[in-house]
Amino acid sequence: MTQDARDQEHSNSDQSNPGQPGSAPSDKAEQPDSAHQSEVGDNEDLAAAFLRETEVVEEAVEDGKKIRRRGIYLLPNLFTTSALFAGFFAVVAGINGEFTSAAVAIFIAMVLDGLDGRVARMTNTQSEFGAEYDSLADMVSFGMAPALVAFTWILQDIGKTGWVVAFLYVACAALRLARFNVQIGSVDKKWFIGLPSPSAAALVAASVWTFHSFDADAFGFKLLMLVVVAAAGVLMVSNIRYYSFKDLDFKKPVPFVVLLAIVLAFVLISVEPSVMLLLLFGTYVASGPVLAVMRKAKTSS
Repeated sequence: MTQDARDQEHSNSDQSNPGQPGSAPSDKAEQPDSAHQSEVGDNEDLAAAFLRETEVVEEAVEDGKKIRRRGIYLLPNLFTTSALFAGFFAVVAGINGEFTSAAVAIFIAMVLDGLDGRVARMTNTQSEFGAEYDSLADMVSFGMAPALVAFTWILQDIGKTGWVVAFLYVACAALRLARFNVQIGSVDKKWFIGLPSPSAAALVAASVWTFHSFDADAFGFKLLMLVVVAAAGVLMVSNIRYYSFKDLDFKKPVPFVVLLAIVLAFVLISVEPSVMLLLLFGTYVASGPVLAVMRKAKTSS
């Protein structure tokens, strides 16, 4: 057998025996691709499982039929999240001694809280998830934040009485929100039963903003803040009715003087925001007891 014949026979033997060492590099080159595909498949399964397990599913009624809806509406919940962030920022600012910023953050949370529900109704994106999320955000922005800001500013100087009153406000805010949630649809929407928590928070925040700017550290101001925080808390869980302004129709034409009055109000608020907001919300808070006394006196007569 010639040398060329032996070389040809050896080459044919290698091709016909894939298990020989000469074919091993080809098998090893294919193994990483299979492992990579398996790893990608496992990651996709984990991601799909995570999305499936964390998805929000709630029952809703559409066209008279009860359906199970998956997911949440983004737009109204963005406003709710922004209000929650403003409330948390107020807490942090109060701890750091920045009481003006804390008070302003509470008012910003109040504006955002008023927008999320209206946006949901305008875009037809109401949901049970949104209502529960809004209530929890309100507890932070209008329950915890005002109490902690008032406590870190001046109530802590009173000792145990200060933190007890601050806790009273927080507890009353929680009770107010819980009662409001169970009374939805069963009371006249023209009236709130008890002082709304945003208005109570606005009263406390405006008081801190105003008196802090005056450097009010006297005992009389400490006692005044004690009364304001306690009264705001008690009024939230009272049965006193407050006008809700929900029956106002902003789509109807109004006299020109109404717009002029609104412009004037903005001008007055911009001159001294803290004082004007305190007067505005102080008047609203006092309107409930005053109207209640007037109705009782009218009934008695």
